[in-house]
Amino acid sequence: MHIPTHILSGWIGGNFVPSFGARERFFCMVAAVAPDLDGLSLLGGGGCYYDWHHVLMHNLPFALALSLLLAYFSKPRFTAFAVYFGLLHLHFLMDLLGSGDNWQIEYFRPFSAKPFLSFGWDFLSWQNYLAAFLCIAASIGIIYWKKRTILEYPMPKLDRELTELFLKLVGGRRFRGR
Repeated sequence: MHIPTHILSGWIGGNFVPSFGARERFFCMVAAVAPDLDGLSLLGGGGCYYDWHHVLMHNLPFALALSLLLAYFSKPRFTAFAVYFGLLHLHFLMDLLGSGDNWQIEYFRPFSAKPFLSFGWDFLSWQNYLAAFLCIAASIGIIYWKKRTILEYPMPKLDRELTELFLKLVGGRRFRGR
């Protein structure tokens, strides 16, 4: 699945948790996309990429470790851990469905190298484009109803300015702060 779709899926998921603030929603995006850091293996060449992408960080130990780390800096911690852990697994599922043939996830690595093989559609398929479109549409809905963008934590001033501009363009109500 495409990286922007993973990022947006995390932000959308974080917006469903009423107790989450901007930092926790940002961490949701991190959790939803972090497994694809193993895609940096492409820097070692195509062979390295095909050997290690979906291997190093697409597994249970990574999901547990990252969820625990992010939850430590979040409130409420248990809820945050559960949401981050779920979003990491949503990433795994999205990759199993939308990465094309011959990709695998070694979920129990390093304890077992038994792979789960992808069983979905091609990477450049209409299904992946539809998933991206739905994530974009949901994100636009969140901007309208929740009055925030994915930039709310790293760039709060730009977040407010973009939200104001968007609301002017669509005729939505202005907002004052959060």
